[in-house]
Order: sequence, then C-alpha cells, then structure tokens
Amino acid sequence: MIRPSSGLPVYLYTGPVDMRKSINGLAILVEQEMALSPFDPALFVFCNRQRDKIKILCWEKNGFILWYKRLEKHRFKWPKPDDPATIDSTFLNRLLDGYDIQPPKAHPILHYRSLF
Repeated sequence: MIRPSSGLPVYLYTGPVDMRKSINGLAILVEQEMALSPFDPALFVFCNRQRDKIKILCWEKNGFILWYKRLEKHRFKWPKPDDPATIDSTFLNRLLDGYDIQPPKAHPILHYRSLF
C-alpha cells in the first residue's frame, strides 16, 4: 500500500471540494483559502461533499504529487468545518483507514449546590 510519508505536517481543508479539481485548482485553494504555501513541506488533504473521495497534495523537490483515494462503499469520518484543520501523519493514516480522527468527548462536568 502506498501512503504519504510521515513526519510532515498535515493540513485538512475541512470544507467540501469538487474532486474535478486537479493540482493547480487544489494549490490555489491552499494559497487563497488556507493562506498557506503549496510548496511548503506539508500534506494538504481535501475531501468531497459525499465524503467518499480524498485527494492529498504535496510538493516534492521538483514537482507536485497528488494522491487520490475513492471508497467504494463507506464514508470518511471527515471533521466539521469548524474543527481543527491540522493533524499529524498518524491521524492521517487513521483517517485513510476509516477511523474517526476526532477524540471522543467526555460527559460535561456537572456542578451542584444541593441535592434538592
């Protein structure tokens, strides 16, 4: 199985992306929407509205690399647009494997002043 290399920062574009976009269209999203440089040593991850396709953009020395994964049956556990948009390569691999990358939330702490 071919996977993006580890050790690079991973930035998620949490909004839906038209998967007809290729390298140039995704690089423009990185520059204009994410305010980052697509030439930085990082992985930029995009998902479509149905959450069954992911593209990963990366610059390597003298050209771009574009990974593409399409699920045949299930959906990626994609974060909501207001969730943090930076993960590490471990969580990227978990995302690609179908796991939810959001940590589980505990019940809220309750504060009482009396029993009745």
